[in-house]
Amino acid sequence: MNMTKSALQIARAAYQPKLPKALRGAVAVKEGEATQSVADQEAIKNLFPNTYGMPVITFEDGVATELPAINVGVILSGGQAPGGHNVISGLFDGLKSLNADSKLYGFLGGPSGLIDHKYMELTAEIVDEYRNTGGFDIIGSGRTKLEETAQFDKGIEICNQLGINALVIIGGDDSNTNACVLAEYYLQKNTGIQVIGCPKTIDGDLKNNMIETSFGFDTACKVYSEVIGNIMRDANSAKKYWHFIKLMGRSASHIALECGLQTQPNICIVSEEVEAKQMTLGDIVNNIAETVAARAAEGNNFGVILIPEGLIEFIPEMKVLIAELNDLLAHESDVQKALQGLTATSAAVYASLPEAIAKQLTLDRDPHGNVQVSLIETEKLLIEMVKTRLAAMKAEGKFVGKFAGLGHFFGYEGRCAAPSNFDADYCYSLGFNAAKLIGAGKTGYMSLIRNTTAPAEEWIAGGVPVTMMMNMERRHGEMKPVIRKALVELDGAPFKKLVENRATWAKETAYVYPGPIQYFGPSEVCDQPTKTLQLEQAK
Repeated sequence: MNMTKSALQIARAAYQPKLPKALRGAVAVKEGEATQSVADQEAIKNLFPNTYGMPVITFEDGVATELPAINVGVILSGGQAPGGHNVISGLFDGLKSLNADSKLYGFLGGPSGLIDHKYMELTAEIVDEYRNTGGFDIIGSGRTKLEETAQFDKGIEICNQLGINALVIIGGDDSNTNACVLAEYYLQKNTGIQVIGCPKTIDGDLKNNMIETSFGFDTACKVYSEVIGNIMRDANSAKKYWHFIKLMGRSASHIALECGLQTQPNICIVSEEVEAKQMTLGDIVNNIAETVAARAAEGNNFGVILIPEGLIEFIPEMKVLIAELNDLLAHESDVQKALQGLTATSAAVYASLPEAIAKQLTLDRDPHGNVQVSLIETEKLLIEMVKTRLAAMKAEGKFVGKFAGLGHFFGYEGRCAAPSNFDADYCYSLGFNAAKLIGAGKTGYMSLIRNTTAPAEEWIAGGVPVTMMMNMERRHGEMKPVIRKALVELDGAPFKKLVENRATWAKETAYVYPGPIQYFGPSEVCDQPTKTLQLEQAK
């Protein structure tokens, strides 16, 4: 590793994350009621006979008992999120607090490290280098799915070889689903290997009645909001550009909504609302064009619009068009011939698209022959279509200003940022808590830290059975058990707050400039949770 460090890195290495009071000494396990899955109870129960129905547990002060040394393996799975290194350092410190001879092994490059037996022991010297830093580079991550018994058996081999008693999988909804499948299999085979999950994803879609937020969401939104604020200042200074900013979040619009609440843009599109209201691409373009025209009438030829990455897939007629194209292109390599097979409605939608976007729909396909939706530059699509609409409005005398659109995409910039104090504390607590779950002999649980809008001292620690969050969904033509994704709730407090203010924000220049993440200073500046959490918990 490059040993040259910035001044912030040096100062940050000394930061001691705050821990909930409940985790600072020995713990006692308090068990709640038996649980059931969010849906499809019978099917989930049949698939997970050993891990279904377990209680939610909470840790309370306990009596210190000497535990034997525990060897644990840790895996980073899926996309990066700020705070992963602190989950690992919390896990390391938690294991050492149980028994100083406990060991932590990191499997390299994600779940494939477990299957291919690629690992390293994580010593104090290594872990100390990565405390409070962003990224997943301590052991790397990967997207291999743990789904087959041959993979699970490979895992048993290496765990037996290293004397590993438990695995901790740090990942999103799919990775934690895999963790649960693994926990069930290892129980069924009586291997003695426990499996614990940790909730990670900057997209914010791994949450429910128990999991208040996934780690990394806080930091990523603060990073994006800083840059959005900078662009707003620029727009308000130059007074001549409309900035169309696409933000990460393929299946849910939590990031766009949170950044909208933090910065107060002129327009913040929420995919879930588009789908619920069956809004067409034309509706969205008209809404934007009318806002541009209304601001132009006041002499303001500038503005900022936030767009969720997955918007295209939520627009009903685009969803139909993409499904038809996937089907046609699977059987016909000649694009022109395939296009002739479109239904009249889809053909009309296709014809309305700017040429460059239409090309992206047909040329850029993944190895399965599907349209690569993530490559569609939605921000450019909207700029082009709004420009065309405004030209027509100008001819009708309904638009008197000028329009110049600039597109941006903020994604990778936020995934490996140095974690905010909230994420540094939350992640460290999640890791430390995972060690306590292992010490308590639990498996098939997700590390659970609640009451997160209170000071860290008052956070509640424990565990939730992963089966409780599951339902059955169709994946690649088969019904599979998966953790249900959390989408933006249109009757939830965060979205209602946006709705309450958006007419004002559309017309006025009501921008807020959050500035960069602050790590040192007063608590109200450094330790604030997201607006989403504050509104959801009404604090």
